[in-house]
Amino acid sequence: MSWKWEYAFGAEEAARTAPADFLTAVECKADELVRAAEAVHIHGRAHAGIDPKGGDVTVAGGMFTYQVVVRSERVYVVQITYLGF
Repeated sequence: MSWKWEYAFGAEEAARTAPADFLTAVECKADELVRAAEAVHIHGRAHAGIDPKGGDVTVAGGMFTYQVVVRSERVYVVQITYLGF
């Protein structure tokens, strides 16, 4: 399995109505988070500890909240907030 990111919970529904340029910014940052998680957790499937704390990321137009699940080798975008700035 390789590291990927995906929308979780209500973020997928919110993404359907968000502007394309905002979603592009979210996807770009999510790709960066995936690369960072993959570099830090080289043996993700064998991870025995707790998952790292997620966080909030500000992007052009709003922000999103993410969570890293190491054993699944996933970065989940759990909430997106479009503010229009």
